[in-house]
Amino acid sequence: MTERVFDSLIVHAQVATIAGSAPHCGSAMREIGLLNDAAVGIIDGNIAFVGSSQDAAALETKECLDARGRLLTPGLVDPHTHLVHSGSRENELAQKLAGIPYLEILQQGGGILSTVHATRRASREELIEQALRSLRTMLLWGTTTVEAKSGYGLDVPTELLQLRVAQELRKLQPVEIISTFLGPHAIPPEYQDRPDAFLEQMIQLLPAIQTEQLADFADIFCEHGVFSVVQSERFLEAAQKAGFGLKIHADEVEPLGGAELAAKLGAVSADHLLAASENGLRSLVSAGVIPVLLPGTSWNLRAKPARARFLIDTLQAPVALATDYNPGSCPTESLQFIMALAANELRMTPEEILTAVTINSAHAIRQAHRVGSIEVGKQADLCLFNADNPAYLVYHFGINHIADVWKKGQHVVVNGLYIDNP
Repeated sequence: MTERVFDSLIVHAQVATIAGSAPHCGSAMREIGLLNDAAVGIIDGNIAFVGSSQDAAALETKECLDARGRLLTPGLVDPHTHLVHSGSRENELAQKLAGIPYLEILQQGGGILSTVHATRRASREELIEQALRSLRTMLLWGTTTVEAKSGYGLDVPTELLQLRVAQELRKLQPVEIISTFLGPHAIPPEYQDRPDAFLEQMIQLLPAIQTEQLADFADIFCEHGVFSVVQSERFLEAAQKAGFGLKIHADEVEPLGGAELAAKLGAVSADHLLAASENGLRSLVSAGVIPVLLPGTSWNLRAKPARARFLIDTLQAPVALATDYNPGSCPTESLQFIMALAANELRMTPEEILTAVTINSAHAIRQAHRVGSIEVGKQADLCLFNADNPAYLVYHFGINHIADVWKKGQHVVVNGLYIDNP
């Protein structure tokens, strides 16, 4: 051990390892493997040592940071965002405050369709510039891996452009991006009377996306007034045959049966689930589907939140949390804000929340073999917080607790400041 020279060594930390190869389910979500006065060593972008600070004193390192008792966690993982888009929708705030339902705003040409118009008009450079701002914000607040959906094109050229922009963004900044094709996000105006024809167009696009390796997952908005369970099954089965992992926007507004469909097809995750039936929740958990909850969206839409306690306590589910960052229903890049909402709206404990934004979220995008926990051999994605325990992160809400962030072993945020080309 002493013969190796570490690139970096972080000592005297409270380390939440959140270790384990499987998702943390139910009561196990509260087991975060907290190590007192611990150290983490990095070699070639990977974690090479996890142990006591006393044992680490014998190690040779190029860089040593004294955490001074602060909390060190895995880098945060956001498994549901709509990163690449253009424009914003603050003009809809008055409608929302007046109590107009989200689906009604969509039917009036607002909501998703408003962003579709802006995204179709945007250039590649404009899409990149807006997404880069969001990614920098995410990193400054501790998110080191993010899922990014398309779905604001609703036509072949713009959907492909969104996915290609996401691919290009990987080369321009440190946050890792996992892409999802969400072509059937809404029915575009030109297909309002022919939804099945539009769906077929999106199905026909799947082979080209797979050939170009533009996305790992395929997703659909299964909801009343958008796509039915039958339509969603048709699209997801085609995506599965084409080699995509499956995700689904399920039962956000009405208990349509999206959760049951996720279970039937063996989806990787089912997201939202605000209105999911008890049978649907039981089915998806039994099928090994990760429930991804989005408390920022329910809070912003003033909707009844998802049944997190039922999922965790009764069904022993491996709950994950995400921002749902998008310009309409949840315009925030901050997973720390979502963590505070999970405590206050979903009644999740600080330990459950930390698990839900690390290892369980990593499983929700099939990246848990690399990220989501602090274990030897895993990628050195780490967050050092200006806090000495998980409860403080959700108790003191509305501020950024990040002190330092490492991505693939690179020290990319130092004392709260973004370091370009570390």
